[in-house]
Amino acid sequence: MKSLADYDSLRRPGRKVAGISAVLLPYGRDGLIDGAGFRRHLQRTLGAGLGAAVNMDTGYVDLLSSEEKQRVLAWTSETVTEAGWKSSFVAGALPEPGRSGSAEAYCRECETIAKAGGLPIIFPSAYTARLDDAALIGFFREIASATEWFLAFELGAMFNPNGRIFSEPVLRALLEIPQCLGLKHSSLDRAIELERVKLRDRVRPEFRIYSGNDLAADMIEYGSDYLLGLSTFAPALFAARDKAWAAGDASYLELRDFIQYLGWIGFRDPISAYKHSAAIFLKLTGELDCDEPHPSAARRESWDRELLADGVWRLGRLNAGLGL
Repeated sequence: MKSLADYDSLRRPGRKVAGISAVLLPYGRDGLIDGAGFRRHLQRTLGAGLGAAVNMDTGYVDLLSSEEKQRVLAWTSETVTEAGWKSSFVAGALPEPGRSGSAEAYCRECETIAKAGGLPIIFPSAYTARLDDAALIGFFREIASATEWFLAFELGAMFNPNGRIFSEPVLRALLEIPQCLGLKHSSLDRAIELERVKLRDRVRPEFRIYSGNDLAADMIEYGSDYLLGLSTFAPALFAARDKAWAAGDASYLELRDFIQYLGWIGFRDPISAYKHSAAIFLKLTGELDCDEPHPSAARRESWDRELLADGVWRLGRLNAGLGL
């Protein structure tokens, strides 16, 4: 992207946005998963009208055992069914460390997710990070041969040390795989993401580009959908923003700006601590009983509660002002 005109040419007022929220996996003071809190938060996410993604970075997928991931899948499948949700949920496909050194291990993960009613998204690992472009393309083709549908996932190293931004040959290969329905893109770089959108529009318009840029709340204006960890802070806020954009309502501006504010405070360095920020925010809003992260996850400072309390106050004022 060379100028503002390049961005303006891609703006799509009135477009219906497909929003998926990466659902936070909450923990208690005892360091154990809060299953009841997770199910309530998942219910709120679905009730707001967003899709749900579990066993993602927001759900500590790289820190979970196979048994814990299975429990999350079971809870999700049951909750989605109870809610009468008409489409599948998304779930991260990531074999346990030490068992992720093959495409076959990924295929087994995809099969497990599909049996639970989910749509697999291929989470990076040390194994995929070692593959060159040709081998990575072969890997995705093997995934396609083993599962009906899947999503690809590229992300920067600020989120995961095994993260990787794909080359154009890899992107074009993904666009040519019918079973690959879309790509979650998490570079935190607007220009790179917009190049993905432009390539998608030229080659395969129905292919979804799911923004993972938690620092750019306006990416939906330019043809991206989203799969974000930020939306787990306040799913109803995102749903209201999406509806306002589709309707051309001026409230979109206030909603977008507040989401941007939450992104900047929640996803500041170290970015990986955003999950603790989310837990703090959800406890302050009364949605969770405890604001502990996974015991092995990055933590925020104690003063973050004051910072995020300001966000909760601003959210209440915004909701009151807009009648949400």
